[in-house]
Amino acid sequence: MTIEINLDMMLVKRKMTLTELAERVGISVTNLSLLKTGRVKGIRFRTLDAICRELDCQTGDILEYIPEIV
Repeated sequence: MTIEINLDMMLVKRKMTLTELAERVGISVTNLSLLKTGRVKGIRFRTLDAICRELDCQTGDILEYIPEIV
């Protein structure tokens, strides 16, 4: 199972910087950067909710399931 994180694409679509999103959501740029690059093991629903609110998107716009090919 692979979960792709498309946060960078949503930032481009919304013409928003990572720093701006971090300020709006209330988390550090470092933590948001780790999420963007997929170097996290989990995300709080509260954080995901805030990101979706600020980017005006759905969770599926940020997180994408890519099935493994066996």
